[in-house]
Amino acid sequence: MTAANNGASTPEDDDPFGYLYEDGRAAGATPPGQSRGYGYPGPGPAAQPGVPRTSYNQVRTVGERQYGGQQLPHQQQYAAQPQGQPTAQYAAPETYPGAAPTRQPSAHGGHGGGRSGGPNTKALLIAAIAVVAVVVIGIAAALMTSGDDKDKAGGQTGGQGGDTSAGQSVQPSDDPSDVEDPPAPLPKQDAATLQLGPPAVLAKDIKDAQGAGGAYVTGFNAVGASVTWKASVEETKTYRLYVRYAIPAQDANATLTVNGKPNSSPLGLKNFIKSSDPAWEKNWQTTWAPVNLKKGENEIKISCEQGNQCNAILDWLQVSDGEL
Repeated sequence: MTAANNGASTPEDDDPFGYLYEDGRAAGATPPGQSRGYGYPGPGPAAQPGVPRTSYNQVRTVGERQYGGQQLPHQQQYAAQPQGQPTAQYAAPETYPGAAPTRQPSAHGGHGGGRSGGPNTKALLIAAIAVVAVVVIGIAAALMTSGDDKDKAGGQTGGQGGDTSAGQSVQPSDDPSDVEDPPAPLPKQDAATLQLGPPAVLAKDIKDAQGAGGAYVTGFNAVGASVTWKASVEETKTYRLYVRYAIPAQDANATLTVNGKPNSSPLGLKNFIKSSDPAWEKNWQTTWAPVNLKKGENEIKISCEQGNQCNAILDWLQVSDGEL
């Protein structure tokens, strides 16, 4: 279609830009400001056949139309603008006369005058640091918990086909066979019950002997006299062999043999109490020597051999881990 042959039809057929085309200008179309509206010339009293009409909507300059009241200041400003002159720039409503001034935010807070309009940067910074700290603590706790869970899982399952009893609680049993036996006490033996080698014999006439019935071993002061003991222990290690004896206020000694091997030094039966009374019952005392025993039964022998000073009587023998 063209801008010159359908001007009297429906409004949507109007071409407001007809003045831009050659045939539109030939039909009388004018640019804005030279007629009452865009497009073709103004309307007559009635539509004439073959005569283009103007747009159904008459376009007015901004601010020209009134809505039943007094023109606002900015409408008057636009209405007073000369035709064809540049339109004034828009201004904010608060700049017109009578408009309430807007409050401008303070550039900085005053002392004692309340908070400034801007954000509290210190509070924001503290809040941000707190948030970061909480996140870091949460991540660390999650990692630690995850590691503990893995360790527990590994300890309980032991892998595919592993020991699944690890880490599980065990109910106590009333079965006596399930209770671990306490370690056996280290052996102690009265000399009167030991195997004697002559001329060693038993006697009971000296007081304060601790053997059964007050018995002790005498006749030990001759070469060949001996006492032999079969002692059992639970562990192979070095022990102490304690011997209770009495002497007539004079040092004595004997040969100590363990499992057929004599000790490098004699067993000292010395006058440790520094007694000057030769009475036997006044000179009971104890000595000890280190012995290497194996697990199970061991043979311990005390004898009077050549070179020993054996004038002593024997009461009991005992194996110990340390001091009695």
